[in-house]
Amino acid sequence: RLATERCDAVIAAGSNGAYLKSRLSVPVIIAKASGFDVMQALARARKITPDIGLITYQETMPALSEFQSTFGLNIAQRTYATEEDARSQISELKAAGIKAIVGAGLITDLAEEAGLAGVFVYSAASIRQAFDDALELARLTQLESTRGRSFPVADTLRAKHHINDLRGDSAAMESVRQSITLFAKSPATVLIQGETGTGKELAAQAIHRAHPQMQGKVQAHHPFVAVNCGALAESLLESELFGYEEGAFTGSRRGGRAGLFEAAHRGTLLLDEIGEMPLPLQTRLLRVLEEREVVRVGGTRPIPVNVRIISATHCDLDARVREGRFRADLFYRLSVLRMTLPPLRERPDDLAPLAEWCLKNALAAMDIRPHANLHAEILRCTPLLARYAWPGNVRELRNMMERLALFLAAEPLQALTPNLIVRIAPEILRDDGSTTLASAMSAPPAVHSGSEETLRDVLARFDGNRAAAASYLGISRTTLWRRLGEKN
Repeated sequence: RLATERCDAVIAAGSNGAYLKSRLSVPVIIAKASGFDVMQALARARKITPDIGLITYQETMPALSEFQSTFGLNIAQRTYATEEDARSQISELKAAGIKAIVGAGLITDLAEEAGLAGVFVYSAASIRQAFDDALELARLTQLESTRGRSFPVADTLRAKHHINDLRGDSAAMESVRQSITLFAKSPATVLIQGETGTGKELAAQAIHRAHPQMQGKVQAHHPFVAVNCGALAESLLESELFGYEEGAFTGSRRGGRAGLFEAAHRGTLLLDEIGEMPLPLQTRLLRVLEEREVVRVGGTRPIPVNVRIISATHCDLDARVREGRFRADLFYRLSVLRMTLPPLRERPDDLAPLAEWCLKNALAAMDIRPHANLHAEILRCTPLLARYAWPGNVRELRNMMERLALFLAAEPLQALTPNLIVRIAPEILRDDGSTTLASAMSAPPAVHSGSEETLRDVLARFDGNRAAAASYLGISRTTLWRRLGEKN
């Protein structure tokens, strides 16, 4: 019925989802249990018995070992691939004295057949999310039939940024630029790590632009393509990356459509937020990297591709590998070359020049000429800016400067002062607990007042000049001596 009746998408989970996905031409949305779902299910099972069985499809959950020791639970984990496997695992758990089984629908049904308590692992919120993903897929496939383009999420781009756009004279940024120049010479994969707003896509474009093939060449022959792996449901991301054949799903484009791997042929594909990619797609991606060919959804013909892969993430992929949330073999394949972009709070010397550059650009965008005193005014505001942690990094700084530019443009005689910044961006005081501008300006920079390593790093930056280091930290030389002595 699913194959013949009008159907835009199918929602399933576990082994049912894997089975249907391999046999249906329509997209299958896989419902997934979150960590909170699992904890809730275990809590319900704990009311029945402290000895609990957890049966999951193909992969265990290594992170549960710490959870069960913390909460005094005895959790026996098992996996299954077929219904026969599931029956066998349930029989073994029953023989071992397990009284309650947590799992998907098939598992709970089989557990109850065996006389055990079955606890359904999925929450209503997870099921609603699957429905939301399916509805979004239906909407996008309708766009496909009317616009002739499937998922308008990422397009072939010309890389707009180059290495000089990574601004900053600090040693950390100089090291980043050196790495970009070096990495551009190699076709190896690159993993760029860094907090939100540090410029990961900008760095990826700079690597692409600095490649020897790009020097003096037409960029259309060497495309730069980017996709956010965390912004799409699994089925959408699969079709976007690998393309699809005609008839692969309801509303699919006549003749099919090339995916982003094909669009990026002879160029660069940026996989942004790679840490959010679902495990099943990680397996497909690994195969593409190993074989250097892609098979479209609903197709069988391998298509050779020559693509340089750059991945970016704000999360700790090493930790995700240890937790079983990211494939170790894919991690090693993607991280032949690695680069970490420093957060803005670790680049204090770059703060004032960056703020001035962002503000001048924002004013220029409104056809406003910056007044002659702007540089001096930025320097007077720098102590206030330096006390903010900048969780959004350079992106947040740029946004704040655009806000300031709007107010400065509206009042041409208005000087840039700490008071104006606080009025327009009050979060700059809340971040370090200050309640007034005076207390914020008088407090030592939070980013510099911590460990011995931090104090000594500042001292080294000024070649051992304690007076200069103390002035930079906003403390007296006596206080600096005392703090260094306390650390010894």
